[in-house]
Amino acid sequence: MMKKPENMPTAKRAPAKDVDAYLAGVPEPARSALQKVRAAIKAAAPKAVEGISWGMPGYKLGGYLGGFAAFKDHCSFFPGTTLEAFRKDIEGFTTTKGAIHFTPDHPLPAALVKKIVKARVKQHAGLASAGKSGR
Repeated sequence: MMKKPENMPTAKRAPAKDVDAYLAGVPEPARSALQKVRAAIKAAAPKAVEGISWGMPGYKLGGYLGGFAAFKDHCSFFPGTTLEAFRKDIEGFTTTKGAIHFTPDHPLPAALVKKIVKARVKQHAGLASAGKSGR
């Protein structure tokens, strides 16, 4: 059995069945911060399919575009790609190999989320035209 990472929230209820239910279970002010990320993703990729994967909201359109989650001390945006191309844009945020951490007091700019999601849409379109599948 795989051990739960220490920074993951402990579930006190059943996993969310959809993004609305997920967000309903997130306390303020993190909920508002995540709702803004959700709106930016939808604006950048209005045809993306929204769902829950690995217990968190995620978006797909020709492949994984990104997702987000709330944790005890921060929120994260998971773009599903390395962040090197966005290094200048994400200065001032804590990052891991595949996530950008933020807080309601220091939220991700909607323009940055849109830029990353649009780049992912383009990347998947390129893979599709080359006959390859995206993640």
